[in-house]
Amino acid sequence: MDLYRKVRLACAEGTSQRKAALHFNISRDSVAKMMAFPVPPGSRRTAPVKRPKLDALTGIIDGWLEGDREIHRKQRHTAKRVFERLRDEHGFTGGYTIVKDYMREHERRRREMFVPLTHPPGHAQADFGEGVVVIGGAEQKPHLFVFDLPHSDACFVRAYPAATAEAWVDGHVHAFAFFGKAPASVLYDNDRCLVAKILPDGTRQRATLFSGFLSHYLFRDRYGRPGKGNDKGNAEGLVGYSRRNFMAPVPRFATWEEFNACLEEQCRRRQADVLRGQSETIGQRLARDLAAMADLPAAQFDACDQTTGRVSSQALVRYKTNDYSAPVAYGHHDVWIRGHVGAVVIGCGGEVIARHPRCYDREDMVFDPLHYLPLIERKLNVLDQAAPL
Repeated sequence: MDLYRKVRLACAEGTSQRKAALHFNISRDSVAKMMAFPVPPGSRRTAPVKRPKLDALTGIIDGWLEGDREIHRKQRHTAKRVFERLRDEHGFTGGYTIVKDYMREHERRRREMFVPLTHPPGHAQADFGEGVVVIGGAEQKPHLFVFDLPHSDACFVRAYPAATAEAWVDGHVHAFAFFGKAPASVLYDNDRCLVAKILPDGTRQRATLFSGFLSHYLFRDRYGRPGKGNDKGNAEGLVGYSRRNFMAPVPRFATWEEFNACLEEQCRRRQADVLRGQSETIGQRLARDLAAMADLPAAQFDACDQTTGRVSSQALVRYKTNDYSAPVAYGHHDVWIRGHVGAVVIGCGGEVIARHPRCYDREDMVFDPLHYLPLIERKLNVLDQAAPL
């Protein structure tokens, strides 16, 4: 760079390019180039790369790679496999390196490009993630419901034992109560708890519980492309942020309620932060989000799965791979079941006949000994009457 400056200075002071070339012992073409550019321009290609052995076969390679888009990503053509097919099937006599370079260039051309986004106030993103926590002395894998307002970066996080449809809806109900408003729209992925089926035209057929929830709060649901988590990058990032900042080191709590109270407090404290690139706190920007959001209905939505069942001969009712006891007086009766996040309620007609804590294991039994007390008393009476005097 010092030689570059000296040559340009000498020519600017009146030295001819011929004399400058002789004085600095460089070619006249180099001097002309130095005078044409104020800084070294680097190597410049004036013509496209010529690949006489490969150019006739690039259409074939492009066809193979285009077909790979319909195949599982772990079973697509590698550069080595493309080279072997060209050699064996098309008589290619070139080297492997030129094939590898062409495939790298082809892949670079196909990569997605993105436009920087600005998020209008009043819209949200929601998702589920996982973490590790100790509840009641036992290590658990909580499913974290995350609700993010991208305009302000305000967030709400709540933990559940499982990412069920009831947990999705219950998470929304608590998030709406946390902010005191309902958003204009929420962006989701295509979780089966929300989307029962994607029709050929791209229309989403919503799950029953989620459809009723949307009807209650009257906000618009939006969905990302299947398999594209970056469509809702704020919610995806919030999952990792929550694990790193709210759950490190691994927290310990006596109950799920204590854990969720701690998460809610962490979300509230975060509103005082000023994020990089911003001049306002999250709470100050949240005010614009809330101004664009709708008021909540007078009554909250009941986030529960509703189904029917029948009491078996063992006074048990089957719900979600587990058995729950019912009073023996209702044996063989048809009952209705309400599956909440933390409880299972069983009723017959207009009467609630049993209430149990929700079990998320498989093939387990939850029972109340009082449900079997009349049967035990009858058995004891029969034994007393049959006993000899």
